[in-house]
Amino acid sequence: MDERRFVARINGRVQGVGYRYFARQLANQMGIRGYVRNTHDGAVEVVAEGNEGLLAKFLGALRHGPVRSHVDSIDVSWGDAINEDFGFIVKS
Repeated sequence: MDERRFVARINGRVQGVGYRYFARQLANQMGIRGYVRNTHDGAVEVVAEGNEGLLAKFLGALRHGPVRSHVDSIDVSWGDAINEDFGFIVKS
């Protein structure tokens, strides 16, 4: 299994529109580990680990987001999985 990790910064109208809960629900359905949180400057940060193919699909869904959101851009950095030992959570 090709385990990878990415850190993504999602910019746009992504706070106050259910984006974090959208990401958590999708990640849990896909078996992806990590977390999502709002940043102080209005963006959302997603740290995700799992199968590389599933992560690519997850990232594609993050580009669209939930109905009330609007994603302007996503900055992503990829790396090796560090085997986070938890599910996918929303951090405050």
